[in-house]
Amino acid sequence: MTLLTLRTGRLAVELAPSAGGSVARFECDGVDILRPMTAEAIASGKGNNAALYPLVPYSNRIRDGRLVFGHEVFRLALNWPGIGHPMHGDGWAQAWAVVHSDATSAEITYLHERVGEQGGWPFRYRARQRYRLDEASLAIAISLENLEDRRVPAGIGLHPFFVRDPDCALTCRTTFAWRADAEVLPVERIPVPPDWDFAAGRRPDSVALDNCFDGWDGHATIAWPARRLKLDLDASPPFRHLVVYTPPGQSFFCVEPVSHANGQVGLAALGPAGTLSGEVVFRLSIL
Repeated sequence: MTLLTLRTGRLAVELAPSAGGSVARFECDGVDILRPMTAEAIASGKGNNAALYPLVPYSNRIRDGRLVFGHEVFRLALNWPGIGHPMHGDGWAQAWAVVHSDATSAEITYLHERVGEQGGWPFRYRARQRYRLDEASLAIAISLENLEDRRVPAGIGLHPFFVRDPDCALTCRTTFAWRADAEVLPVERIPVPPDWDFAAGRRPDSVALDNCFDGWDGHATIAWPARRLKLDLDASPPFRHLVVYTPPGQSFFCVEPVSHANGQVGLAALGPAGTLSGEVVFRLSIL
């Protein structure tokens, strides 16, 4: 599959539009910032093993595939290997079309048609990603356009896999967290517990999480002291929820800006011909 390469100064990005509209690699001075995508993963045509992939038209799981929106109930088919609930929408599993690309920018789109009869997402939409690379940052703008003449549920997000060093630290400020059950489905919204609080910075290795936080201010910092690198992540509205995933024993951790809480896309309405959009900027500096 053809990759698109963006490069300027110290930064380089490889995009894999045909594999879920994903980022295959993001590096600074030849050192990976995100988990690099393997050739096998790129060839699969899907982005679930990418460095970063888009979340459209929803983030995380929908319990038992039962999507409740207003007074309607829709049944969604399973779409993720080994997971008993539909997860992370359609974009990661589809080829995206290249609209534009040059040395420092690109634009790709995905058109989703109705596939409700087969248990797929029952509403038409067009998703778009715009990438912009400069000397110090990668900006990703993502949007979802409702192509229906009615209100629909809609969400967007980005799912990056950051390289995990023993000394790296995450700093972010949130107000509430969602406790989850054994199937990683939300059960209770609570004030952020001290052990889950990253406001003063803490190592991802210090706690095992796969939880959604809200009341996020849109800013997070990741520091890799041994590399003398820092990344500032700044997300525009509507990204005011954050999923933090710190699986034990893995070489990555995830900090995912999303537009709605896990399992609650049915509460996020987008009007006829409306567009839901936001931008996330990943800015690198020297410690």
